[in-house]
Amino acid sequence: MRPPDVLRVGAAGLRSRPTRVVLSALGIAIGIATMVAVIGISSSSRAALLSRLDALGTNMLTVQPGQTMFGEDAKLPLKSLEMVRRVAPVTAASATGSVDATVRRTDKISEAETGGIAVQAAHEDLLATLRGTVRTGTWLNAATARAPAVVLGAVAAERLGIVRTGIQVWLGDRWFTVIGILDAMPLAPEIERSALVGWSAAERYLDFDGHPTMIYERSADEAVTEVAAVLARTVNPEQPDEVEVSRPSDALEAKAAAAGAFTNLLLGLGAVALLVGGVGVANTMVISVLERRREIGLRRSLGATRAQIRLQFLTESLLLSCLGGITGSLLGAAVTTAYAFSRGWPPVTPTWSIGAALTATLLIGTLAGLYPAMRAARLSPTVALATT
Repeated sequence: MRPPDVLRVGAAGLRSRPTRVVLSALGIAIGIATMVAVIGISSSSRAALLSRLDALGTNMLTVQPGQTMFGEDAKLPLKSLEMVRRVAPVTAASATGSVDATVRRTDKISEAETGGIAVQAAHEDLLATLRGTVRTGTWLNAATARAPAVVLGAVAAERLGIVRTGIQVWLGDRWFTVIGILDAMPLAPEIERSALVGWSAAERYLDFDGHPTMIYERSADEAVTEVAAVLARTVNPEQPDEVEVSRPSDALEAKAAAAGAFTNLLLGLGAVALLVGGVGVANTMVISVLERRREIGLRRSLGATRAQIRLQFLTESLLLSCLGGITGSLLGAAVTTAYAFSRGWPPVTPTWSIGAALTATLLIGTLAGLYPAMRAARLSPTVALATT
């Protein structure tokens, strides 16, 4: 038989049992949809993370104090920020300093109830260096940096239950006015959990000692490695071992790379569903052979060879699997798109995942239909025609 004839005969066999075909294809579709959706959602999440990383830049380094040789917490020199700014490739640098104070909604709340919120002094150019944005209100300027004003990180504002500016909070031993709330900062999560006051205001109202505890620095992309190599000695020439230099973007890149760990588990579940679907296809084809023995005997009597009978039932199995595979691929892509849009991610369904899904479908269809096809081909025409 010609290929079109083979397809026509195989399709006719499926059309005679539509309900059973749909139920059998459903098992394949669920397995394929699961695998495509898992890969698509993982790829969309990774694409969103890398897109945000590109926007934030990978050229930022942070400098913070380490520990002394006696295991005590070290301090960065008072002139650390100025020394960092003198490094030739550095294009922007700013700093924060830890303040020994707490921030609360009222002075009636115990100081022990910090809510995990740190109070930090900040330079006016910090937001520009971090490439952060203000969700509502304004950032510190030359005037507010000297006044009892505070800007809250996104997490700090949420924990304090503050959604607008103009509200006063009890910071240290006096009231500070909230003038701004920041957006999320993936490269500086410590800023999200902080209440930020001006450097001068911290020294004036909160007994801040002026030592920076975190320096943020940006340089040209091609110079990041070279700058990282000299920052410790630049900040503290006498004790460079007491200075820690890190690249925040490395953590996000590692997160993107590790996104596949959980994906592999879900892919395994999808593979199990696909295997169960394959067993369902094999069961359907075996029953089909048993129910159609008279048809097989009649075709053999009219001259059909064993190979043609085998090809007919193998084609039915492949068509049944392909029906489930195509449906599952479309369903998986639709789930990926819907979930990505709900999270604000760019929807990404890798082409290779669709190709792999269809290849797996064909393989399952072949394996599931091989035994029933061989069994159908071995039937004797006389025995098959004598079957009631």
